[in-house]
Amino acid sequence: MTIQQAQDKVDHWIKTVGIRYYSELTNTVVLMEEVGEVARLMARLYGEQSFKTPQQAGTAREDLADEMADLLFVLICLANQTGVDLTEALKNNLEKKTQRDKDRHAGNPKLK
Repeated sequence: MTIQQAQDKVDHWIKTVGIRYYSELTNTVVLMEEVGEVARLMARLYGEQSFKTPQQAGTAREDLADEMADLLFVLICLANQTGVDLTEALKNNLEKKTQRDKDRHAGNPKLK
């Protein structure tokens, strides 16, 4: 699925199943909530935090994928609501980073 197809599918889902978009402010808050859920799993999977039960550890990787998908869904909602073409935005952002950072990381001994 392309990014544009994802934007179209989310828009269709919102307008048929979800009835309508939440406000941009509400979706921004929901986005932050989803970031927190991804962060919680990352702290347990890759950091020092422990899972509350062994069962949680067993499903954590699947949970992480699902939480990342939730995060992407809400980001796409916000892009649709604000008229952002994520394909163009990502393309432009990568070009900006390439120009800005073309020599920056090559000389960083911490990345070798």
